[in-house]
Amino acid sequence: MPRPSAKHAVAFLLLAALMAATRVHHFASIPDASWAVFFAAGFYLRTQWRWAFPALMAIAVLADWYVIHDSGMDFWRHYCVSVSYWFLIPTHAALWMGGAWLSRRDVRRWETAGALAAALLVSVCIAYLLSNGSFYWLSDSWLAGRERSFSGWLLNLSHWFLPYLKTTAMYVAGLALLHLALVKLWPSMQHRPAERTAI
Repeated sequence: MPRPSAKHAVAFLLLAALMAATRVHHFASIPDASWAVFFAAGFYLRTQWRWAFPALMAIAVLADWYVIHDSGMDFWRHYCVSVSYWFLIPTHAALWMGGAWLSRRDVRRWETAGALAAALLVSVCIAYLLSNGSFYWLSDSWLAGRERSFSGWLLNLSHWFLPYLKTTAMYVAGLALLHLALVKLWPSMQHRPAERTAI
């Protein structure tokens, strides 16, 4: 694994700050940027996954703990914390891998916009299936004593998918525009296709 550079450190700190600032408002009107952060982290920090991914996961859990504890509730008894909570790891990993895949493309070409859209859509779909599916099938927080069904799951999937996709796409689009603006100011920041090594 290549040693982290100053660019890696700055990217990590900015993304971590964005996630922390929005995740603590998860139950308020400010949309949570976590999914977009993991996607962007896969793009910028692909070769640093051994430390960056666990660190971002820790920040996500600490933000959840803070919000729940601040509301006066026990973290482990909260509605959102069950055995399905562990599925945040593969959920966020799916988003990270979408960004990592994109980092291997030549983003200096306009065609990359299509690759960005495809990578984002596929990774959000996988992440959503993991997070929503694990909560529906494994958590007793809201279906305790009620029968689960495949049709019920599909109905639940349909309720929340577009809001998750819209929020993630909104933040990723904003980060992409910021990236382009910074490249215009500092051409040395231009991203080149990552070396084709294992993630």
